[in-house]
Amino acid sequence: MAAGDTGDWHRFERALRGSLRLLRDSLRQREEPPGRTERVEAQEQEQQLSALEALPIDVKLYILSFLTPEDLCHLGSTSHYWQPIAKDPLLWRYHLIRNIPSWHSIDWKSLPDANVLNTPFSAPLEGDYMAVYKKCSSCQKRPLKSSQSTYRIVTSLLHSLVTKTEPRFAMFGPGLENLDESLVHKMMTSPDVLPLAGIPHRQIHGIGSGVTFRCKNHQRFNILTLYSKTSKERHTAREESANPINKMFHETNNIDGTVQYNPIEHVKNLCQLVDGFIYVADAEVHKRHRRQTEVAQMVAMLNPALGPPGRPVLILSCISSTGIERIPCVYMAYQLQLNSLGQPWMIQDTEAVTLAGLLDGIDWLLGETGYDTAQ
Repeated sequence: MAAGDTGDWHRFERALRGSLRLLRDSLRQREEPPGRTERVEAQEQEQQLSALEALPIDVKLYILSFLTPEDLCHLGSTSHYWQPIAKDPLLWRYHLIRNIPSWHSIDWKSLPDANVLNTPFSAPLEGDYMAVYKKCSSCQKRPLKSSQSTYRIVTSLLHSLVTKTEPRFAMFGPGLENLDESLVHKMMTSPDVLPLAGIPHRQIHGIGSGVTFRCKNHQRFNILTLYSKTSKERHTAREESANPINKMFHETNNIDGTVQYNPIEHVKNLCQLVDGFIYVADAEVHKRHRRQTEVAQMVAMLNPALGPPGRPVLILSCISSTGIERIPCVYMAYQLQLNSLGQPWMIQDTEAVTLAGLLDGIDWLLGETGYDTAQ
């Protein structure tokens, strides 16, 4: 349900009112000790209820509609009367749907199941939606590091035993090529955000050495950028809205009409050498996207046969500049089917002009590979 949609709000209001009335009725039907008259019971109930609890159900609904999730948690802890109301699944599902578009990142542990969002309000809701909301929103408040994976434990141990050069990450995706503003160019010309640390002499045949950057904690890392076409072809494709052949992959047409992608030899060699991946997705709403093709190409690049399993993937959900409407990162996670990946991932809203969000994503990636404490 989109925020500001009056029709959806009225449907939610009617459903929530019914839910609260059921809660009210269940509270009133609590069993009382035998031998008490209805008059005594009514007097005791009136004495026990606070002024707020005694309000009509419609007024309570109106008040609850102004509360934030944090306020609801506090309300639920005030008394046994408000606890079940504050945990009402319909109310928490509404907060989940309303707030998701404003979240700037989500990861493999906090993305809610799509059924949580797609279930009609009129259908019975099962499960603890309050817990679902807390799990999802936690990604917005904590340092973006998962529990240590096997890959991170092993690499951290190796880092402590040997002198290691900077980690290397392969960066690819349509957001590198389809945006009006070049993310890579901005990264290389913004020393106040991401200082350059030089270009190493060591080369990877057919790919190059990439560019080395330095984080605020002086950790160096190398990004090897992979383009599917030349600079001239990218410019022509943007001008003509065409889709030229992707030179990173061999394409095989299957009998069922699908296309299978297999990285070319040079790209395979790179995938075997890197510590993680950065996928740059085009998140601009006004464009037509080929998500199924993107998913197939991403899966081909992340094939566990091409290197150590469990290497992390950072997805930069990128737009050119602030004035462009973006697809929320949670919806991008569903479109790219990220929960089907067999390794840690995080998707982060990013803007090419200002590099907003980029450092948060890089910090997460370095943490997942164990390089955040290597130096």
